[in-house]
Amino acid sequence: MLSTKARVQVLVFVVIALVTTAFVGAKYAGISRLFGIGSYTVKLELSDGGGIFTNGEVTYRGVPVGRVGPLRLTDSGMEADLLLDSSAPPIPVNSQAVVANRSAVGEQYVDLQPRTGDGPYLAAGSVIPRESTTLPLPVQTFLTNLDDLTASVPTGDLRTVVDELDNALQNSGPDLQLLMDTASSFTKSASDNLPQTHSLIDNGATVLRTQADSSDEWRDFSRNAHLFADQLKTSDGDLRRLIAAAPPAATEISGLLKDTDPGLPVLLANLLTTSQVFSARTDGLEQLLVTTPKAVAATSAAITPGSGKVSLALTFFDPPPCRTGYGSTPVRSSAVTSPLPFNTAAACTLPAGSATSVRGSQNAPHPGLPPVAVPGGAAGLTDLTRFDGQPTSTDLEEMLWLRNGN
Repeated sequence: MLSTKARVQVLVFVVIALVTTAFVGAKYAGISRLFGIGSYTVKLELSDGGGIFTNGEVTYRGVPVGRVGPLRLTDSGMEADLLLDSSAPPIPVNSQAVVANRSAVGEQYVDLQPRTGDGPYLAAGSVIPRESTTLPLPVQTFLTNLDDLTASVPTGDLRTVVDELDNALQNSGPDLQLLMDTASSFTKSASDNLPQTHSLIDNGATVLRTQADSSDEWRDFSRNAHLFADQLKTSDGDLRRLIAAAPPAATEISGLLKDTDPGLPVLLANLLTTSQVFSARTDGLEQLLVTTPKAVAATSAAITPGSGKVSLALTFFDPPPCRTGYGSTPVRSSAVTSPLPFNTAAACTLPAGSATSVRGSQNAPHPGLPPVAVPGGAAGLTDLTRFDGQPTSTDLEEMLWLRNGN
C-alpha cells in the first residue's frame, strides 16, 4: 500500500512526463500538425514521388516552415499534403515547389521558391499544380548516365592522360605552391580594390554606351577603311613600282644634297631672313598679288598692235594736288638742260587724311601696324584707286579701265 507522499510523487512525475512528452511531440515531432493545430494544409501535385516521404521538411527560401504530410497516389501521379506552420511568413501562390536532396544519402525535402513577393498567398486548401514543381534527377538515372560516361572513355587513352599528368606535375610542387600563394595574394588584392573595380565596371558601361551611340561613325569608318583597302589592292602595281623606284630616287636626292653642300644650307639660311621680311609684309604682298593682274590688264588694253589708247581726264582739282614738301626743288628754265642731282628729299609732307591725295612711301602701312580700314571696301584689301580712304577722280578710274564693267 503506497503512502500518501509516494502517491503524490508518482502523480507529479506522471504530470511532468505528460507535459514533457506533449512539448517534445508538438515542438519536434510535429504531433500538433496531425490535429491541425498551429498549421494549415496545402496540396502539392507531383508527376512522380521523387523520393519524397512523410514528415520530410518543407522550407521557404531555405527556412523551415512545415512538414510533409500524407502521400496519396493519383491517376496522373501522386499528391502530397504540406503542413505549413501558421506562424510562418506568407508564401505567394505563384511559387515553385522544388523537391531536392539535402545530402548524398538521398534525404529529400520540399523547398518553396517564390516567383514574386506579392500576393495572393497560400492558405488552407490551396493547390500547387504539377506545372509549378521540379523533381530531382532519379538516382538510377544518374548512376546509369555515370556508367555510360565511364564506359565511353577509352581505357588506353585515359591511362595516357594520367601518365602525361604525372610527368607534367612531377617535381612541380613548389611551383604549384607558388601559384596557389600568388592566386591567394591576387584574390586579396582584388578584394581590397573592390570599390575601384566597381567604379571601373560602371565607367566601362559608360564607355560602352558611348561606343554604342557612335556605332554609325564606326560603321562609316569601317566602310571607308574597306574602300581604302580596296583602293590599295587596285593600286598594288603602282605601289610596287613606287616602292621599287624610291631607293634610286633617294640615292639621287642624297647625291644632290651632297653636291650642293655647303651652298644649299647657306641659301636656306639666307632665305630665312627673306621669309621673315616677307612675313612681316604679308598684307602688302597680298595687295600686290591682287592688284597686279588689274594693272597688267589695263596696260595690255591700252597698248595694241599698231596703235595706242590715250585718255585725258580733267580733275578740276578734285582732289586738290599736294604742294607742301616740294619747295627744296629749284625752279629752272626750260632752256637749262644741264644734269642736276635727283632731289630725293622732295615728298608730300601733309599728314595722312588730308583733302589732297597724299602719296609717298612715308604714308604706306608699315609692318606691325594695322592697315587703314576702307569703308565699303573688301576686308583686308586696299583699293588701287584709293589712298588713305580718300577717293580719286572717277574719270581716272575710267581712264585706267579699273572700274568693274568698263
